[in-house]
Amino acid sequence: MGISVGVGVWIPGNAPSPASTDNVEYIALQSFKSSISDDPNAILSSWSGPNICSYKGIFCSDPPEPLSSASLVVAVIDLNRANLAGTLTPDLSLLSHLSALHLNSNRFSGSIPLSLSNLQYLSELDLSNNVFSGPFPSSTLQIPNLIYLDLRFNSFSGQIPDELFQNPNLDAIFLNNNQFQGEIPFTLWSSSASAITLANNQLTGSIPASFGYSEPGLKEILLLNNRLTGCIPEGVGYVTGMQVLDLSFNSLTGHLPDSISCLAGIEVLNIAHNKLSGDLPEMVCDLRNLLNLTVSYNFFSGVSNDCTRLLFRNVGFDLAGNCIPGRDLQRPAPECDGTSAGGLSCLRVPGMKPAGCGGDGLSGLPYFFRVSVP
Repeated sequence: MGISVGVGVWIPGNAPSPASTDNVEYIALQSFKSSISDDPNAILSSWSGPNICSYKGIFCSDPPEPLSSASLVVAVIDLNRANLAGTLTPDLSLLSHLSALHLNSNRFSGSIPLSLSNLQYLSELDLSNNVFSGPFPSSTLQIPNLIYLDLRFNSFSGQIPDELFQNPNLDAIFLNNNQFQGEIPFTLWSSSASAITLANNQLTGSIPASFGYSEPGLKEILLLNNRLTGCIPEGVGYVTGMQVLDLSFNSLTGHLPDSISCLAGIEVLNIAHNKLSGDLPEMVCDLRNLLNLTVSYNFFSGVSNDCTRLLFRNVGFDLAGNCIPGRDLQRPAPECDGTSAGGLSCLRVPGMKPAGCGGDGLSGLPYFFRVSVP
C-alpha cells in the first residue's frame, strides 16, 4: 500500500539555482551523511557539493510558499533498500519542507529523533525493515500532517499510545512485526485510518468493546498472531466498509456474533487458530463478497449447508481442525469435550440483538447499545 506524495517532484538536472553550502538543508543532509556508519553500495557518494538537488535519493520541488533565499527545496528523501547502517540525525528537522521520508529496508538503529515532530509538511514516514528499538516513537504523534506511518519489522516495544489513533489525518498505520505489548488502546476505533495492522506483536487482553464504532473508512484490520483473549465484540459487524479482517492465531473464545452478517463488503475473513465454538452461522457463509473464509483450528461443532456451498462459489473455505461431526480433518473427540476451548460463552446484552445492519439514526452507536428513547 502506498500514498502518493503531494508535491511536484523535480528531477535533478535542471536546477535553476543550486543550493549554497550555507543553506540549512545542505547542513541537514551532510549531518545525515555523517550519521551513516556503513554505506556498502556507495549510495551517498554523490552527496558532495552545494547542489543538493543532484544528490542520489533526494528530490526537490518548488516550495509551498515563496522563499527569498532559494527557488527549490528538498521535498522527498527516498533511500529505500539502500542497505545503509547508522542512526537518524535530529538535524533532519532542518528539512522544513520535507513531505516524504522513505528509509525502508536499511539497517538504521537507535530511536527516532523528537525533532521530527517539527516537520509540518511531512505526510509519509516509512521506517520499516530496519532495527529501530525502544518505545513507540512519540515524535510521530506530533507530526501534524502525517498520512502514512510505517514502522513494521523493527524492534519497538512497550505499549501503543492512545493518541496514535486520535490523529484525524492518518490513513495508514502499520505497526506489525515489532514487540509491542499491553492491551490494544480503546481509541483504536476512533481512528479515521483505512488500514491498521498490529499483527505479529505481543498484544494481550481483549479486543476493545468499542470495536465496530469506528469511522466508516476502515477497510482493513489485521490483529493476527498476538495474545488476544476474550470474545469478538458484537460491534464487529458495524464496520460496514470492512474488506479484510484477520483475527487469527490468538486465543479468542465464545460464539461468533450475529452482527458479522452485516459485513456486506467483506472479502477476507480469517478467524483461524482461536478457541471459538458453537455453530458456524450460515449468515457468515452467505456474505456475497467473500473470497476467503478461514475458520480452521477452533472448536466449532456445526456448520450449515450454506457454508458447504461456498466451494461452488469459488470461495476459499477452510474448516479443518474443528469439532464438526462427519467432517474430515477434525479434532479428536477428547479435544471436543467442551473444556478444551476454555471459557466458551460470551456476555451478550440479553434481548438487545440488532434488528438490522445499521443504527437507528439517534447516535453513532449501533441500536443494541442504546437505551430506548421515549
